[in-house]
Amino acid sequence: MGDKELLHYLEGFISEERKQRFLSILKNRTSFISVAIEDVYQMHNTSAVIRSCESFGVQKAHLIEGRFGKRLDKKIAMGAQQWVDIHRYTSVTEAISVLREQGYKIVATSPHADSSLLTDFKLEAPIALFFGTEKEGLSQEVMEKADMFLKVPMVGFTESLNISVSAAIILQDLTAKLRQSDLPWQLTDAEILEKRLDWTKKSIRSIEDILNRFYRTK
Repeated sequence: MGDKELLHYLEGFISEERKQRFLSILKNRTSFISVAIEDVYQMHNTSAVIRSCESFGVQKAHLIEGRFGKRLDKKIAMGAQQWVDIHRYTSVTEAISVLREQGYKIVATSPHADSSLLTDFKLEAPIALFFGTEKEGLSQEVMEKADMFLKVPMVGFTESLNISVSAAIILQDLTAKLRQSDLPWQLTDAEILEKRLDWTKKSIRSIEDILNRFYRTK
């Protein structure tokens, strides 16, 4: 009841239009598909993938930053990082362990593996899509621990796509398939409440003062 009461209070500080916009977007959000980005060097690539996650309704992104440090540029992400849940790791081992505990199948995206073509890929359980660094692709550890492999079908001389392009193509295809399926892809009521609270807080100036005022009355 506490979170609902707080949300009702905070929504008094935003417009009805913004409130309805949040509800509309959350109807299409999913955690069934998640994205993991492994040691990408070019900052703009990580940021562009986060934008694709937000655009296609993927709520969770996992950044493995063991080699090159933080690789998210807020200017390139254009605010998308505010609306996507970003989790950071210093190793692949840690990321895969956490994702498996959350019930995800590990899907390695690679043009060189014995991969399922995107057009043939079947969504049956929650998946974490792993994308690798620009030149080397995914690490051997990801390839060895992956449950499935996936690639974008291509008919030209080029063997691989830029990571941000590949991610956009795959996410658009899989999220469209997901929404047409009978799988339980939508966020739970608890997750929706959590995101409404988070997004509403991010939409209010002087939020700390307003929160202090709310809690003083309790």
